[in-house]
Amino acid sequence: MWSTFIALLLSAGVVQAEVTDKAATGFTSVHQLTINATPTEVYAALTERISHWWDAAHSYSGAAANFSMDARAGGCFCEQLPGGGSVEHMRVVFADTGRMLRLKGGLGPLQSMGVAGAMSFTLSEADGGTRLDYRYVVGGHHEGGLDTLAEPVDRVQLGQLQRLKRYLETGNPELP
Repeated sequence: MWSTFIALLLSAGVVQAEVTDKAATGFTSVHQLTINATPTEVYAALTERISHWWDAAHSYSGAAANFSMDARAGGCFCEQLPGGGSVEHMRVVFADTGRMLRLKGGLGPLQSMGVAGAMSFTLSEADGGTRLDYRYVVGGHHEGGLDTLAEPVDRVQLGQLQRLKRYLETGNPELP
């Protein structure tokens, strides 16, 4: 499922990527959004209401309702699978309500590779809303090089951030 999705993204070219560096051994993805919501509301959506904005197409279970996060150091960003299984997508390593959330791990296809990733969400007040600074640094080994996955991973993450923004601003993560 994930390999097919990555292949489609490689050929699609639909979203401008924000990859700030890439090499065979890793890449960095950076985005900045201004969201018309308070930092506390954005943090709550990131940690407590994932199922309201997460795209179910980027899940193993096919249902965003199966996602949860224990927003404390050592907590799990997890997904329940049908039949009682589960997936740990990432591990929370830093949680400061309304200010910063940092996770470690690899999402989707990165999970099965010899890579490590650090994903940070930094929140600050801006223009009557929240400035969300997103950064995902991935390093390690992947046959063929991680640079080949940088843009597809970046596009998926940008799509998720845009869904988060739409959810907070309109109550609906879907495009109109």
